[in-house]
Amino acid sequence: MTTRWLSPGEQRAWRAYLAASRLLEDAVDRQLQQAGGMPHLFYSVLANLSEAPGRRLRMTDLAETLKITRSRLTYAVTRLERDGLVRREDCPEDRRGSLAALTDEGMAVLERTAPGHVETVRASLFDRLAPEQVGQLEEICTGIARGLQGEDGDGGAGAAPGDVPWRRRSGPCSGT
Repeated sequence: MTTRWLSPGEQRAWRAYLAASRLLEDAVDRQLQQAGGMPHLFYSVLANLSEAPGRRLRMTDLAETLKITRSRLTYAVTRLERDGLVRREDCPEDRRGSLAALTDEGMAVLERTAPGHVETVRASLFDRLAPEQVGQLEEICTGIARGLQGEDGDGGAGAAPGDVPWRRRSGPCSGT
């Protein structure tokens, strides 16, 4: 097999992407640590639960949404549960499943933390883009994500749908 080396332009784009994504994640994480005492992952758990019907989601569905392993999600939910921001509930339709539910205290923390988070995202990313670039960024990132999850159907080097670690078959309990 012949190695398909990156062209100089591709190499520059790759390195620019790495630098930007690391700097952006660091800026967001620092702001959330300072304002809410939590890492970005914990904030993302709270935010996703706040948007779910009944403010609860099946753990496997939450892991897939966040693109993290179930063990990493379990760790995050355990910490959030200890702080009273999330609670686990048994899944009524599936004894093996469990739900993560956002508590009122978790919602209050999210409401206090969200304005600073949004301002950091806006200042760090969107204020640096022209309006047409926002749509381009969405299109590019969506295409990359679909390919890596095996959803683009092009037969390329992306993962088969069951190969990504967060993708698990969900049982009947949807958390709604």
